[in-house]
Amino acid sequence: MNKPLILVVEDDPPVRNLITTTLKTNDYRYLVAANGEAAILEASSHNPDIVLLDLGLPDMDGVQVIQNIRSWSNLPIIVISARSEDNDKIEALDAGADDYLTKPFSVEELLARLRVTQRRLSYMTAEMLAASSVFVNGKLKVDYAGGCAYLDGQELHLTPIEYKLLCLLSKNVGKVLTHTFITQNIWGRSWENDIASLRVFMATLRKKLEPTPDSPQYIQTHIGVGYRMMKVE
Repeated sequence: MNKPLILVVEDDPPVRNLITTTLKTNDYRYLVAANGEAAILEASSHNPDIVLLDLGLPDMDGVQVIQNIRSWSNLPIIVISARSEDNDKIEALDAGADDYLTKPFSVEELLARLRVTQRRLSYMTAEMLAASSVFVNGKLKVDYAGGCAYLDGQELHLTPIEYKLLCLLSKNVGKVLTHTFITQNIWGRSWENDIASLRVFMATLRKKLEPTPDSPQYIQTHIGVGYRMMKVE
């Protein structure tokens, strides 16, 4: 079985060579793009399985690339950037990135992130094939087989991570899920950065799900512990 096809979007030749050499050594197939326009073209033409994306591109910001791809695809996007400020990470994650790796990075960590993403893809595919029921909770409806969610009859436009979070919570309705349990199920690990990312994704999910943010109906926060989906009559 072939390993995933990975699109490497990086304008710095030494960094690009490091990434592609690592991929080649580990038998990954890959494509390269040195700017945002080429990245969007390669992504739309070749439908890669995973995108490794630098944010500081010469022709456009990497966040714009994420937004463009998210307008037509849910393929996993791992950001690899020298920008280490929380605001930069939050902006990229809010735009639809699935993971964020800060430069400088070790090739071992890059490979670990790729393996986690592969496992998550496999789990999501298996779950979609196995699931056939529809979850209904108040005005919320999750169609597991169709991969869609609706609130009061209107489809919710969720990112892949937001949808997976919603599925995880809905399949455990009434139960308090710890941060560790959630991050291990979403990312296949439980690192400190993942808990910070979880808070971001939960905040964006709530904005789309809760009609009255000050009085949440569906998702309850247990401070320092985790989250619970409440049963709505």
